[in-house]
This record gives sequence, C-alpha cells and structure tokens, in this order.
Amino acid sequence: MSQEAPPEKAMPEQPVQHSVPEQKGPGAPKGLLQQMEEMMAALTADLSRLDADLQSSAERHEPPAEGEPLPR
Repeated sequence: MSQEAPPEKAMPEQPVQHSVPEQKGPGAPKGLLQQMEEMMAALTADLSRLDADLQSSAERHEPPAEGEPLPR
C-alpha cells in the first residue's frame, strides 16, 4: 500500500519591487538612501566630537619644559 502526497499548490509569483518608497508624512518609512545619509551625518558629528575631545586632551598634556625629565 503506497500513499502519495497531495500535489503542492503552485503559489502565484509576487512581483518584486525595486523602487524606493516615497515619503508620505512624518510617520512614513524612510528609504534606504535617506537612512544611510542620516547615519553618515550622525557618524560625522560623532567623529567631529571625538576629534575635539582628542584635541583638548592633547592641549592639557603639554610636553615638559626643556631640561625637565620626561614623566615615566
């Protein structure tokens, strides 16, 4: 006695959307390009802040005057 599996139903193919959705109001989902631009802007701001912190900490650690021994 053999049992055959019922034939699988073919699913209609869903069309693939390759376009970026338009922005419609403040609650609309963001497109990939807009998300990337916002992330790059945030990264640039973070790097600028880090650079400013490093510059200010370098100014606080001035080299010793001539003839003074280097700290260990």
